[in-house]
Amino acid sequence: MVLVLSDLALSVFSKGFLLKDLEFILSLVVAITVGWLTSRLFNSLLNNYLKENALSRKINGEILIVINIISDVCIFLIIFFIFAQTHNINVIGIVTSLGIGGLAVAFAAQQILQQLLGGIVLYIDRPFVVDDYIGLADGTFGKVETIGLRSTKIRNSGKGTLTIIPNNSLTNMSIENFSVARKIISLVYLTFCEALVEDKKALISKVILDSTTDIFGIDSPNTDVVFKEIIQDEDNHITQAQINFFILGSGEMSMDLRRQLLEIAKQNISLQLREYNIAFTLEEKPVDVDAPITI
Repeated sequence: MVLVLSDLALSVFSKGFLLKDLEFILSLVVAITVGWLTSRLFNSLLNNYLKENALSRKINGEILIVINIISDVCIFLIIFFIFAQTHNINVIGIVTSLGIGGLAVAFAAQQILQQLLGGIVLYIDRPFVVDDYIGLADGTFGKVETIGLRSTKIRNSGKGTLTIIPNNSLTNMSIENFSVARKIISLVYLTFCEALVEDKKALISKVILDSTTDIFGIDSPNTDVVFKEIIQDEDNHITQAQINFFILGSGEMSMDLRRQLLEIAKQNISLQLREYNIAFTLEEKPVDVDAPITI
């Protein structure tokens, strides 16, 4: 504050060249001091907020370093332009000369810059995080160990070897993330009023499987129908069918939507079975069992 007040006083009352030079030096000291204090403040906030949540959010430490560097560069540029504007410095000429030098450096380090930009894209898009199991189009499958500035390391499942892939290559690949997938087994019971013969069981199985083939979100190839006989008394036998539906999804909203689609499948099954004059009762509440995707 003392430096700022002194600078303001000199800028108002300075008339000679000596005082103007002194004011310029003092303004430069004020700019450096303000930039240093702002950088320290931002670093303190970064340490207190981001680093405390790095483990829970699985933020890579190198990303924190990038954020720190970018913030320091932004602070420097803002203070530099304010200082140049107040002291009538030709910013356009400086930027032009720096731009030509920057183009030369960028051309020489083009591959490295592509990899660094790929790391930033991966962090923003977040197709996967550390500890996720992913599969790539080239056949690589394993657990993500680190997401660095230049490359990503994947521990190959089964072999234990480490694959290091440049980040710019990952941004151009098709990535399948197995860790975010979810599967719910929905058990639905159909109870028939009689003991079914094998031909009728086959017909019912076909009706059930055909009813889920075109419904998105239901793993129809894994839909399973299991029949069992229930003995009520010596002269009365009935058959019950247990239908195992597999609902796939990645979030609560998608899972709720696909459960609604399962209700549509159950209605289709009921309509088709009634067309064949097959009497049955359907349990209103299915039993949902969370099951992880097999890796």
